[in-house]
Amino acid sequence: MQQQTRNISQMSFRAIERSARNLILICLILTAASVQAQISTSVDTTNIRIGEEIKYSIEVVADSTDLVLFPEGQSFQPLEMIESYKVDTTYEQAKYRLIKKYGLTQFDSGAYTIPPQRIAINDKVFSSDSIFIEVADVPVDTTKQKMFEIKPAITVGGSSFNFLKFLYWLLPILVLAGIGWYLFRKKKQREAEEIQLPPYEEALVSLQKLDESNLLSRNRSKDYYSQLTEIVKRYLDREIDETALESTSDELIERLQLHKDAGNFEFDQETIQKLDQILKRADLVKFAKLELNQVQASADRGAIEEIITDTHEAVPEPTEEELLQNEIYAQEQRRKRKQKRIVYGSLATLLVLILTTVIFGSVYGWGKLKDNVIGHPTKDLVEGQWYRSEYGIPSVVLETPFVLKRLDEELPQEIAEAVKSNRFFAYGSLLDRFYVVVSTTEFSQPLEGELDASLEASLRSFEAQGAKNLLVKKEAFETGKGVKGLKAYGSFESDNPFVKGYDTQNYEMFVFGQQGALQQVIIAWLDSDPYAEQMIERIRNSIELEVQTAQQAKK
Repeated sequence: MQQQTRNISQMSFRAIERSARNLILICLILTAASVQAQISTSVDTTNIRIGEEIKYSIEVVADSTDLVLFPEGQSFQPLEMIESYKVDTTYEQAKYRLIKKYGLTQFDSGAYTIPPQRIAINDKVFSSDSIFIEVADVPVDTTKQKMFEIKPAITVGGSSFNFLKFLYWLLPILVLAGIGWYLFRKKKQREAEEIQLPPYEEALVSLQKLDESNLLSRNRSKDYYSQLTEIVKRYLDREIDETALESTSDELIERLQLHKDAGNFEFDQETIQKLDQILKRADLVKFAKLELNQVQASADRGAIEEIITDTHEAVPEPTEEELLQNEIYAQEQRRKRKQKRIVYGSLATLLVLILTTVIFGSVYGWGKLKDNVIGHPTKDLVEGQWYRSEYGIPSVVLETPFVLKRLDEELPQEIAEAVKSNRFFAYGSLLDRFYVVVSTTEFSQPLEGELDASLEASLRSFEAQGAKNLLVKKEAFETGKGVKGLKAYGSFESDNPFVKGYDTQNYEMFVFGQQGALQQVIIAWLDSDPYAEQMIERIRNSIELEVQTAQQAKK
């Protein structure tokens, strides 16, 4: 019976325990449900176009004592957060309603999902619902949108900066600035020398200015004593001891005592003691902030004037020899100052030139800098004056930076009989690394294949002058006015007379044939010359010919 009662009691206890556990679980679920219900999310739209903004809102209802933390940073991937707005807080039924908004966007079309966001309330973390978003392309009507052709690439010219011209402007400015600075310093020095009074008179004038400053009436004892001691020290520095200005009070008194003991000056011991007392009071006023009445300050000022006067009377008048030595010393000092200014000015100018050279050499290249400052023969020709001239009969019109010189050329006997006239004009030679030739030849009878033959003869002439490894290419050529001819071009090697080795040169030959006449232009230049191509192109484009008619050729 007792066993049965015990079993019933155990069963009743388990039933009560299960009921309590279920009740707690239900309470927890209800509590969690109620907290979950406090959080909600929304968007202002679920369909946007590329780049448009979505307003994503998180709303939380919480007690005033709850700590609520909203998401921070880029936690909305694959969407991008472009702005995080401030939290909007309102009071509602003894609770706070917190609304946090985010600006989101996406720059690619497609379907996206805003992932659940984590919101922390006190020590618990909750997740929001995910939201589906569609991003559409921006429609473009190509029938109404005006279309344009792709623009061709254009060649941008190099910098038009001319360092040499800049240097021409910079150097005069620097020179003028240096001269102006020198004259200004010289004027200031002359004014200082003219204004500076003798030591005794300067000290009395300074004391008078101190009286007029009214520093004592304005309770500025420190400034008053600073100027007072500076006046007496400057006087002693100029008249007695040249280290007085930078000496302390004790050092100055000690040096004056040494001068007295050595018999250099007839100082009164009472004068030295009086100065010592004033300097010590001045140190207390300046450094220990001692306050002295105006009576004491005025007395010290009078004592300083007496000390200066007594010292001035104690100083012997300089002899003529001492005056001469002082003048010589002053002249030597002026010479040293002048020499120092010259040295400093030269160093400053040199430093400016070095800095300018380094800057422009780094920016525009050392080769270009050298060519602009020192010069380059071909560059000077390109940028110099050009001449448009006619050469020979029938004439060849050519534009060059120089005038070609007429030369006499002997023709072989077998050719001379068929030639009526031959004119030969040249500038330089193959050894000069720049060579221009113009020749015009009139024949008694028209010749067959004279253009190719003339080119072959010119090439053999190159080889005779030392050209090696001659490369030849041929093509048709036409002048700007439509006169047709033949062009040969290529390269060759020639001995360098200054160093062992070869130089590579380029060449172009132009041959034109007409009624019984042959006109030829030959140009050769150094392959490594950076400015030659500009000159060659201008010469090539300027070639024009006088075209003979059949009647002119007979005459």
